Amino acid sequence: MAWKQMLLLIVALAALAFAAYRLLTDWFAPEEIQIVHTLRPYTPRTPRGRARPEPPPPGNTVLFSLDRRCRLTELKVVLLAEWQTNKYAHPVWHLISDSNSVPVKSFTYGQRIRGMRPPVRGAEPDPLQPGVTYRLFLKAGKLEARHDFQTTPRR
Repeated sequence: MAWKQMLLLIVALAALAFAAYRLLTDWFAPEEIQIVHTLRPYTPRTPRGRARPEPPPPGNTVLFSLDRRCRLTELKVVLLAEWQTNKYAHPVWHLISDSNSVPVKSFTYGQRIRGMRPPVRGAEPDPLQPGVTYRLFLKAGKLEARHDFQTTPRR
């Protein structure tokens, strides 16, 4: 009978150690992509050749930074209010990757990312309106992330 009690004690201690390890570490935690955004003043690009300069957007430039380099497979920005009522909201910026995209750690709104393209040929990102809340959706393989942001009026 002593060996049965010893076996039960060992199993109970192993279960307790596993539970403590599980609760106190991130070993089993799902991997997440963390996103932060910063606002930058608009700086116009110098047109090449005789191209006409584009009109400046109404809001400041939004720069997104990730916590690590990721090979993005899909990137989508939608109006938050529209997405809350319609999960198939029209994206204001949408890029997908068919094969290999370049690993990125940061990008600006509307930037062309190598290896990614819009799902609709020739689609361009809509300008962001100041004071409106948008939601960014990212997919990098099996990982997914979302981030809400706003831009401010350009000065």
